[in-house]
Amino acid sequence: MRAVVQRVTEAAVRVEGNVVGEIGRGLLVLLGAREGDSEQEARWLAHKIANLRIFPDAAGKMNLSVQAVGGAALVVSQFTLYGDTRRGFRPSFAHAAPPEIAEPLVDTFITALRAEGVPVESGIFRAMMQVSLVNDGPVTIILEKEAYGN
Repeated sequence: MRAVVQRVTEAAVRVEGNVVGEIGRGLLVLLGAREGDSEQEARWLAHKIANLRIFPDAAGKMNLSVQAVGGAALVVSQFTLYGDTRRGFRPSFAHAAPPEIAEPLVDTFITALRAEGVPVESGIFRAMMQVSLVNDGPVTIILEKEAYGN
């Protein structure tokens, strides 16, 4: 699984003009599942993100997690994170997990992130979404847990 994690002061996701998920201070997580991923990768990634120390402490050093600052997470599934552009100009999504595999993995990730004590909002799987955010810093981290055996 792959995640693009952005520290935000606010973020929202809309579907057909309606807000379906919204947070204040916290993390926007764009999440992609790849062929071969399992619940183990989803839980590992949730634990990693919940404990990622990218918020400033009193000295201004990135030393606090989203939990420590009382923040939340907005999770948006995004299969395009596995777009392969090595050949040509049109991305191939051959390595992205098909929807019937990806959706339960996204759900597992969200459940695991909540179990870590992080309030979670989310987009709607397979919907055309508009995401807005105010990146704080800006701070953007890419995390990936590849499927075991790959």
